[in-house]
Amino acid sequence: MTINCKGNLIDLSTPKVMGILNITPNSFFDGGKYKDESIILNRVEKMLNDGASFIDIGAYSSKPGAEFVSEEEELARLLPVLELILLKFPEILLSIDTFRSEVAKKCIENGAAIINDISAGLLDEKMIETISKLQVPYIMMHMKGNPETMQSLANYEDVVKEMMFYFSERINKARSFGLNDIIIDPGFGFAKTIEHNYEIMQKLDFFSILELPVLVGISRKSMIYKVLENTPEEALNGTTILNTIALQKGANILRVHDVKEAVECIKINSVLNAN
Repeated sequence: MTINCKGNLIDLSTPKVMGILNITPNSFFDGGKYKDESIILNRVEKMLNDGASFIDIGAYSSKPGAEFVSEEEELARLLPVLELILLKFPEILLSIDTFRSEVAKKCIENGAAIINDISAGLLDEKMIETISKLQVPYIMMHMKGNPETMQSLANYEDVVKEMMFYFSERINKARSFGLNDIIIDPGFGFAKTIEHNYEIMQKLDFFSILELPVLVGISRKSMIYKVLENTPEEALNGTTILNTIALQKGANILRVHDVKEAVECIKINSVLNAN
């Protein structure tokens, strides 16, 4: 449960928090909020002060039905923000949310530490080989199709069984290229109905059979606010509840918009486990 980030060994047997920084204009919760340099730096500083171990930067919205963004536009959004953040926080561990190998390569070359790929290499056949050459931690998520088509593909005979097969195949491919540090993400909300999402959460501990760290990203998603009949802005309490359940079922990283609350979940869960 240890990953190597820029020469730092991070022990994920104690759960960590990954804060979300969306620099897209159209993300489902905070799209368009982080455009000004001072706003970006203040957001990052707050997440670090609240206890984030990693900051995940996304420049291509992966919400259902999200529109296409060119590789050039994705890099034009990412690289200036990378430079800005690393200049102010040189020791920060930045994760890049991308499914494109060239974007991943350029971001790692410019100081990022982790690649977070919603497609586990299926949307870019060069991704896994590229990551293996870079030898950085790789988060591989479960999804069908792409953000534009995934919700039409939410059909399974046994969702967890099919996900296990998917991860086994993707992990084997990554290992065949010599990729060392792999983290799996069940992909809550990606090509899944609300019922699928809650079945996966209920059986999250099954993924321990893969013997890899598990990242859970359910922050303010529709699986919460549709059940509660409210909005993403009102879904923090539901997020906290599900983050706590995820920790009890073995999650190693919580990817969240609200770092302070997630860190508190971890602290309380650790006390519970100690008794």
